[in-house]
Amino acid sequence: MAQLKTILGQPSWPLASHQVQAYVTQTGGQLGPVTFRIGGRSISPLSVAPWATEPRTPGLPPILQVLRGDFFCLPFGGNTTPYRGEQHPVHGETANARWRHVATTHEQERHSLHLRLQTKIRPGQVDKRITLVDGQAGIYQRHTITGMTGPMNLGHHAMVKYPDQEGCGVLSTSRFLYGQVFPAVFESPANKGYSALLPGARFATLREVPLATGHMTDLSRYPARRGFEDLAILVADTTLPLAWSAVTFPGERYVWFSLKNPRVLPQTVLWFSNGGRYYHPWNGRHTNVLGVEEGCSYFHLGLAEAARRNPLSAGGSPTVTKLHPGKPLDISYFMGVVAIPPRFDRVADISLAQNHVVLRAASGKKAQMAIDPELLAGLSV
Repeated sequence: MAQLKTILGQPSWPLASHQVQAYVTQTGGQLGPVTFRIGGRSISPLSVAPWATEPRTPGLPPILQVLRGDFFCLPFGGNTTPYRGEQHPVHGETANARWRHVATTHEQERHSLHLRLQTKIRPGQVDKRITLVDGQAGIYQRHTITGMTGPMNLGHHAMVKYPDQEGCGVLSTSRFLYGQVFPAVFESPANKGYSALLPGARFATLREVPLATGHMTDLSRYPARRGFEDLAILVADTTLPLAWSAVTFPGERYVWFSLKNPRVLPQTVLWFSNGGRYYHPWNGRHTNVLGVEEGCSYFHLGLAEAARRNPLSAGGSPTVTKLHPGKPLDISYFMGVVAIPPRFDRVADISLAQNHVVLRAASGKKAQMAIDPELLAGLSV
């Protein structure tokens, strides 16, 4: 049995390779903190909530007490509305309940952690497998869902922490059909929350998105809009063999990126968290964080809203997947960090080439990192 270590206030299982040091919390199975070592540097691109080591507040959901890095949501979203008698917590039991350790293995250059959760609200089993490979600054994740029946929305909830320098990072993604700002009030001043984007606005590029004031803003440059919280969704082009999201830090000379199968995770929810929540535990101090949340869901609303007909599903982008007890469902997801050369401005394309993933910048510069094709097999056709 692997020994738990208390890291930033949470009992966590460690997992390490030559290039990556990661921790996974027992509560919620949240991946973080994570440190990548590239080019003699140590980079920790994922956020950890500023209240992580504070005494637990009674009534605060486990997901918020732990909040860090990346976690798997089943079902994805707030889940304030029950679905056929199922009342799930925020982002599901997978992000709140206590996971059980199954195995930690080290086979040649691969280092893997296997955790398991028996869900109760919708009975079933979720197996979490996280793998690191020596020589690669990347993390392979696979979640296997078994024993469940019916529609389910789901996804990954990665949170990237930007330096405190306006516009220092550049967000880009693979081709999407359209984007849309959350169509209702995301944060209300009556509840000590503030949003800046125009509710429901559709857009074709991240660089021009309407503000509630009537002006335009550039969602690709961040941090921005200090004092506001906003949410938008991108509908992926499911004809792509592989979909990706990336944040380029030209000044810091690295890129954080993620890879997914767009037919399994057809949307990307973007959560711009920059100090716009003044209620507990946020208190205006959760800043410079971008949630890059790859999933199959209707915004962040939960299972009931995703399972019923909604504008996204009516337009051809599925917001739930159908689970069958005799047919396990695998959700594969990859994230990595790569060093970039001078004048690498923003990621314009990511492709797989034999045993490498290649990142091409809009400026024409390139960067690459080694990958394990076998572990990426579930990500593309």
